[in-house]
Amino acid sequence: MKTVTFYIVRPASPQAETDGFLAYVHFLARHFSRQGAKIFIHCHSKEKAEMLAEVFWQVEPKDFIAHNLVGEGPGYGTHVEIGYQGIRPAKNRQLLINLADCQTTFANQFSQVVDFVPCEENARQLARERYKIYRQAGYQLQTIEINYPE
Repeated sequence: MKTVTFYIVRPASPQAETDGFLAYVHFLARHFSRQGAKIFIHCHSKEKAEMLAEVFWQVEPKDFIAHNLVGEGPGYGTHVEIGYQGIRPAKNRQLLINLADCQTTFANQFSQVVDFVPCEENARQLARERYKIYRQAGYQLQTIEINYPE
C-alpha cells in the first residue's frame, strides 16, 4: 500500500528555521538511503534545489550521501536525486520527499511520500490541501511530530 508521512514542524523547534529544516531533510534522506531507498527530493524552484544540494555537500564526511541534481551525475543515478517544479524524477525512485508547497502531480509513481506541515499558517493550509489530495488518492496517511536533536 502507498503511504504518506507528514512531518509536523513546531514553531519552537530547530526545524522552524531554514538551516535546521534543511539539516532535517538531509537527516531523513540519509536515513532512508541507508535503508536502500532511491529518493527524489522535490523542491519548489531550481534555486531551492541548488541550495539543498549545497547543504548535502557541507556535512561531515561520515554523514555524506551521494546525491545529484536532476540531469547531472551518473547515468544510473545516485540514491538521492534533487529536482524542482517542472522537472520529472528518474523512473527508478521509490520515495518522494516533497519540499514544494504545491501538489505533486507525479506523486502517484512513488510507493512512499514524505511531506511536511510547516509553521507558517498559509503553508499549513497548503499542507492540509495536499493531505486531502493524498487521502482521496487512496494513500495510507500518518503524521509525525518532528523530534530531532537540537
